[in-house]
Amino acid sequence: MDALANQSVTFDAAAIGAGATGHVADGRRRRLATAGWIVFLLAVLAFLVIYPVLMLLIGALTDSNPVVDGLAGLKPSVENFTAVLSNPNVLEALTNSLICCGGGTALALAIGLAFSWIVVRTNTPCKGFIAAVSMIPLFVPPLVAGVAWVMLGSPKTGLINTVLKWFGIDFRVDLYTMSGLIFVFGIYYAPYVYMFTASALRNMDPSLEEASEVAGASPLATLFTVTFPLILPAIISGTLLSFVVMLGIYGIPAVLGAPANISVLTTYIFKLTAWQPPLYNTAAAVAIILMVVTGFLVLMQQKVVSGKSYATVAGKAFRPRSLDLGPWRWVTLGLAVVYLLVVVVLPTLALIVTAFRKFMFIRDVNSLLDMKQYSWMHFNAVFDNPITMASVWNTLEVGVITALAGGALAFAIGYTIHRTHVAGRRSIDLLSSLPVAIPGLVIGVAYLWAWIALPGGLYGTIWILALAFIARFMPDTVKALSTSFMQIHRELEEAAWICGRGLLSTIRTIVLPLASPGVIAAMTLLFVLGIRELGSSLFLYTSNTTVMAVLLLDYYEGGNTGKTAAFSLVQTVLLAVLIGGAHLIKWLAARRSHLGA
Repeated sequence: MDALANQSVTFDAAAIGAGATGHVADGRRRRLATAGWIVFLLAVLAFLVIYPVLMLLIGALTDSNPVVDGLAGLKPSVENFTAVLSNPNVLEALTNSLICCGGGTALALAIGLAFSWIVVRTNTPCKGFIAAVSMIPLFVPPLVAGVAWVMLGSPKTGLINTVLKWFGIDFRVDLYTMSGLIFVFGIYYAPYVYMFTASALRNMDPSLEEASEVAGASPLATLFTVTFPLILPAIISGTLLSFVVMLGIYGIPAVLGAPANISVLTTYIFKLTAWQPPLYNTAAAVAIILMVVTGFLVLMQQKVVSGKSYATVAGKAFRPRSLDLGPWRWVTLGLAVVYLLVVVVLPTLALIVTAFRKFMFIRDVNSLLDMKQYSWMHFNAVFDNPITMASVWNTLEVGVITALAGGALAFAIGYTIHRTHVAGRRSIDLLSSLPVAIPGLVIGVAYLWAWIALPGGLYGTIWILALAFIARFMPDTVKALSTSFMQIHRELEEAAWICGRGLLSTIRTIVLPLASPGVIAAMTLLFVLGIRELGSSLFLYTSNTTVMAVLLLDYYEGGNTGKTAAFSLVQTVLLAVLIGGAHLIKWLAARRSHLGA
């Protein structure tokens, strides 16, 4: 019996030792897998962001391309920067950029802040309609917006001037000016301010405003001394985002600024690469300057917001109040209708008239309404061009690749940042946020510089466009997914682990189904932004990979306004159909997720 007991004790000790060894081995494997995962994400981000920007910086500091000539013969110098900074044309372009983007941002701030207050804090009728109208410009490609307003506000042939002349009004609209650039920038980038400020207003406790009014402050005084100061982080974030986005836009300054010789940094960079021979090193230096300006603005925003308390959400429940505007509520509704007319109805009518009209010479309104002057000739000419359908398929292909690959990468990054505590996730968060300070045009120049001469490389393929778009819009996609991750309680994952499911199985069966509406929204956002993107495409397309945004610019620069308008309508209709389909898929996914719950 003693021998048997000793054997049993020996067996139990061996089993315990084997179990402990197994747990140690499992822990070691998990640590190795975690480290491998972090290294993989860091390598992907380095490939997408760090390598192109590093090569761009090296190119700006030398007089050759390191990809072509190698690193051995490079002689670093700041001559490109000194030449650029001493060039009056560059300083003029920088000044113009700051003026038009600063003015556009001020107008966008006024519009976005006004509409967010109207929708969230007042009893204005049809607030759902106003909220939808406020977001429409977000889906209008900048080049299409610029082209439409050229047709409306051209000093000689603009439709607005034709109508004013017919009414006998001695006033002419000319958008080929700095004020024209500011106007178009402001009305189309107001949604960025609206998104930030409307969300902040919904989460703000109304008792703070009520206390101000009890103390004797008028509603207007309360608005400027309590409401807006408390949502200052949202105001600053939306304002900064609008300014940074405007700073990197090429399409609007190209069509409205070029005729008046108003050069901005984006158009100046493109001119440098279009010269013979191309001045790639100089363009790289200007691109670095543009990136530094945007990076400085991002850091300044973080410094302004940090260190101050803006807490407005207390532990107790509250309901956002609606200020009774009385008869003035019809005025605020009228402002929304006017905004809809300005940003959607008038530009669309201008595109329709120009696309269907045989010739753009319009003597008066009677000639404008003469149906004999309209036909399908411009659409026939557009679709007779074999490049048209090729550009459509290229655009759809790069959009799908960008949405799927970028969405998967953003999901992996977002899950790592928001659902784990692994070492290195802060570095991943920082690298994935870095492109917010890099304008699209700079991304295009960086990818051109990094890949143009590599044998068997990506340059000249659809893939380089998709990779540039993924890098360009990575911060937007990760941010769009972050809310979905934060809404999923950790107890659901812990319950799955207790039931014996592994990490990948838990993600597949628990996290992904619950986050599917956010994933679809993020992929839709990527798809739309990819179809719209012009700045990055300008430096990366070839004759075989022309996308719709580039072809539209070619039509415009070719001087054929009819084809330009027709192709603008084609791109707009395609975007509307795709966005509508994506919203339907998102609604079905949300409904299935709700029914499953």
